[in-house]
Amino acid sequence: MCGIVGYTGYQQALPLLLEGLKRLEYRGYDSAGIAIVQEGRLALHKKEGKIATLEEHLNGNSASGTTGVGHTRWATHGAPTDLNAHPHLDCTGRLAVVHNGIIENYLELRRGLAARGHRLVSDTDTEVIPHLIEEFYDGDLFAALKRAVPLLRGSYAVAAVVASEPGRVVAARRDSPLIVGLSGEENFLASDIPAVLSSTRRTYILEDGEFADVRSDGVFVCDGAGQRRHKEIFEVKWDAAQAEKAPYEHFMHKEIHEQPKVLRDTLRGRISGDEVVFPELRLDPELLKSCKRLFITACGTAYHAGLIGKALVERLVRLPVEVDIASEFRYRDPLIGPGDILIVVSQSGETADTLAAMREAKARGASVLAVTNVVGSSVSREADDVLYTWAGPEIAVASTKAYVAQVLVLTLFAIYMARERQTAPPELLRELVGELPHLSKYVTSVLTREEEIATLAAARQHVSCTFFIGRGLDWAVAAEGALKLKEISYIHAEAYAAGELKHGTLALVTEGVPVMALATQPALFEKVVSNIKEVKARGADVLAVTSEAEGAITEVADAVIGLPKVHPLLAPAVAVVPLQLFAYHAAVARGCDVDKPRNLAKSVTVE
Repeated sequence: MCGIVGYTGYQQALPLLLEGLKRLEYRGYDSAGIAIVQEGRLALHKKEGKIATLEEHLNGNSASGTTGVGHTRWATHGAPTDLNAHPHLDCTGRLAVVHNGIIENYLELRRGLAARGHRLVSDTDTEVIPHLIEEFYDGDLFAALKRAVPLLRGSYAVAAVVASEPGRVVAARRDSPLIVGLSGEENFLASDIPAVLSSTRRTYILEDGEFADVRSDGVFVCDGAGQRRHKEIFEVKWDAAQAEKAPYEHFMHKEIHEQPKVLRDTLRGRISGDEVVFPELRLDPELLKSCKRLFITACGTAYHAGLIGKALVERLVRLPVEVDIASEFRYRDPLIGPGDILIVVSQSGETADTLAAMREAKARGASVLAVTNVVGSSVSREADDVLYTWAGPEIAVASTKAYVAQVLVLTLFAIYMARERQTAPPELLRELVGELPHLSKYVTSVLTREEEIATLAAARQHVSCTFFIGRGLDWAVAAEGALKLKEISYIHAEAYAAGELKHGTLALVTEGVPVMALATQPALFEKVVSNIKEVKARGADVLAVTSEAEGAITEVADAVIGLPKVHPLLAPAVAVVPLQLFAYHAAVARGCDVDKPRNLAKSVTVE
């Protein structure tokens, strides 16, 4: 999410900043900007759109100088506009900041700054940072940054320059990556290694809580107390093309491994004590309490997240929920109207069928809540309210981390509504909220079993058909697992509610056919074991994914992928991960183009 580049040295900064930003374009962005220290003042240029738009704007505009910062923004707070683009300035216009991450307490900080006479002009959370630094600045930018940063809550990688201190870029990092590039009489900052590879392969990797004072003749790194940190130089061994997704071979692989962070980011700021909170939610609270029906509509992977949302809302809120494939929603003349809520789920926020369904619901008087990953997207602009997933840009066509974030947001919403409507036992809601922060740890645990899962997948790379089965929430997860396998490995895959096998599908289960069986719901565990026995009796090759990896399941399955113990209502966010890994490694073994599967597009903008 977003890209930062900083430079100080003996060369002109502008071409180096632009080159670095272009090397970070894979991260996804909607605006770009630069600030260069120029003869006692700052040259600031920023534009909505691609870097090419910024370059066109710069043509003929003066931006000379040997120190500066650049940024590509993925909008979070505030729509993609020239004004909201980074860098952001203080009141004097002489201090510039770029920032990746989210400042959770920006509203509180903004109100305080305004009361003290500061003029904030953007819609962003980032803009509070230069104004805070301004209040502490007395000629030493690094000292001012170290005093300002402890006031921030949230995640950040921050880089700053000031007109009165040419030859200096300062930075701080928490929960958002930042590296220093080392190159003799010039040094660099960047949010990722590709930005600096054309100039140096020697880097410092900044850790959480560290500050960096970057000058042309050296770099000083310290902790928040000012104690110097002695950093090991990390020598980059790969080339620029590899570094964009290094150390992973594919973006999909990288994004699967980013899921623990995505869970943390999506959860951040949405738990207070033992309750779920949505500070950004603007829907009328009375509507949430009085709503008689809830609808969810989405396409593909997002639809599967919607199936989980349905199960959780009905279980916790005791509210009827209808889930529709968005391309079918309008054409069934849906019984939706005033007093109803439609939740639309879309990673890109530009899915044509989902937009059409949303507009149909609004035309009939329903209220629309969007769950999306892209600020400023059509869905986010047209919905009555938005809950963002904070998954960051997803490059691979096959969705992984965006799906997990969607599942988490829908889970949070179900818990939130249950509390508002007092429809679930308070002790159950407290138990769920207490478990939510551990989901990232559970997913990390599953990722440590990747080698085992890769072996299972490679051994089955030549099959022509695979079935995924489960009951309850596991059936919804099975549907996503089947989609992942078919879309990137081209192995035919189907998902079934396990009890439905007897009604026709068993005719296709023959000797050696793989069946992936999910068993994470204790109340249905014995039923699933019985269904496994049914397919084993017909020669199926059964792989079980379960948090009960003992006893009956090990006796009937050919292989078992064990999951950490997790509350059954939260299991989908964990249980899907081995299915993603299985699909990925099957596709790699078959030599498929994992990131760009045939006939598919990342954002489907036509009906």
